Amino acid sequence: MKKRVAFITFLIIFMILAGYTLSFYYTYSNDQKGQGKNQIDEKDKIHLTFWRNKGTTSENKAYEALISTFEASHPSIEIKMVSIPYADYELRLRTEIAAGNPPDILAIDTPYLALYANSGSLLSIDQYMKAEGDIEDIPPATLKGLTYEDEIYLSPMVESGVALFYNIPLFKEAGVPLPSKDPNKPMTWVEVLEATKKITNSVNGVYGIDPAQGFGAGEAPAYFKLPLLWQFGAEVLNPNATSAEGYLNSDEALKALQFYQDLYHKHKVAAVELPPNPFETGKLAMTVMGSWVVADLEKNFPDFKLGEDFGVAPLPKVKNQVTPNGGWALGITAKSKYPEEAWEFIKYATSFEGSKKYVEMTGDLPARYSVVNAFPELNEYPKNIFIQQTQKYSKNRPVTPVYPAVSEAIKTLFEDVGIGGKNVKASATEAVEKINNSLNDIQNP
Repeated sequence: MKKRVAFITFLIIFMILAGYTLSFYYTYSNDQKGQGKNQIDEKDKIHLTFWRNKGTTSENKAYEALISTFEASHPSIEIKMVSIPYADYELRLRTEIAAGNPPDILAIDTPYLALYANSGSLLSIDQYMKAEGDIEDIPPATLKGLTYEDEIYLSPMVESGVALFYNIPLFKEAGVPLPSKDPNKPMTWVEVLEATKKITNSVNGVYGIDPAQGFGAGEAPAYFKLPLLWQFGAEVLNPNATSAEGYLNSDEALKALQFYQDLYHKHKVAAVELPPNPFETGKLAMTVMGSWVVADLEKNFPDFKLGEDFGVAPLPKVKNQVTPNGGWALGITAKSKYPEEAWEFIKYATSFEGSKKYVEMTGDLPARYSVVNAFPELNEYPKNIFIQQTQKYSKNRPVTPVYPAVSEAIKTLFEDVGIGGKNVKASATEAVEKINNSLNDIQNP
């Protein structure tokens, strides 16, 4: 009996040990197979490089979130994002393109689209956009800025917008009625001038307006100052974008430039040099600023409150109500070995889902109608002013391969007439010559 019990006990122990052994073997074997499979998957992954300008912390985190979500649903694709400081971005991008080492995906500030498309550096995504890009969800003016020679090259992340900011206490002290909050009822520039004359107090260092963000560097001068030309009915280039003659020096353009100059030199309601933070400290009654400034003021000047200390109104008009648009958009370089995979990421990042996530994290203006409708606050004051202007009254900067030359010519032109007080017609003629020389270079290489 004892022998039988001992035998049964031995048998049970043997079976348990055998079970553990088999279990260990199968587990180890499957792990090894799984590791081999993962190694194969890793080797077979498609690696895409994505270059963009390094923006704010929230923008950087938003892109990281978009990439993470995309990679989770596309395990065979890995995206390496390279963020480059804004001041270095264009030079580095053009250098790598010229060297034959472009990224697969790149962010482009839309005015520079034609420069890359004309050189053959950018792949047309026209067929992708028309099939899967929901282009009917994008305002026509925005879509036009993504198009070169009837081909769509970029898909938009967000839009931009500017408006007239006004200092409420300065208006009230001068007995001047506050501007309308209705996006469709802007002040005229004549009304703005009359208000500035009443508000300006040179003894106290108070000025009526900074009409177009002073005199900065980079792309800002063209972005903020071109609307004044458009509002007077002027254009920079002819419809074919082949010449500035008769357009940048047209009667309408000269009137706009003379009006701008007179703000500084005749009426003296604007100043070339202003103290730090003049608007917030009660030294400037009106200024033209971007949609992002509302959040900046709330963060940096918490005691300077919307509705009490400042308000937002649509940009002034003359013949036309018009504002600038254009923002960073995504495209595919012509030499990418994986254009379809690159498109998959762009399609997601600029879709309703991707754009909504990006806007939630950054607070930027959406490019798509559907995303605007997903945020009730965008249809309420003051953000509705930026949205309505962008969707109904916005205009692209000239789409031309020589846009960098156009931008620089506009910057210099407004400096000459604004800072230097130079003859308006002569200054416009010089700007036309600079632009036309650049146009002639690409038309007659």
